[in-house]
Amino acid sequence: MLVLTRKVGEAVSIGDSILIKIVEIKEGYVRIGIEAPTDLRILREEIRVKVRKENRTAAEWDLTDFNRVVESLTGGESNL
Repeated sequence: MLVLTRKVGEAVSIGDSILIKIVEIKEGYVRIGIEAPTDLRILREEIRVKVRKENRTAAEWDLTDFNRVVESLTGGESNL
C-alpha cells in the first residue's frame, strides 16, 4: 500500500486518467474529489463490500429454490 501525505488542493494521479484531489480537511474528515472516466465504477469501500456479499448470496441458489418459485406461481408441482 502506498501512503502519501497531501495538503488541501494537492492531488494524486493514478495512470493517465484518474486524478484524486484533496478538497477539504476538517474535524477528522477528508473530502476528496475524483476525476475519472465515466465508464469506471467508483464505490465507497463499505458499498463495494455490501454489493460483493449480496452477489455471493444471489449466486448461492439451487434448482430446489427455483422449483419452489415455479410451484408457488403455478399452484402445482414443477416438472423441472
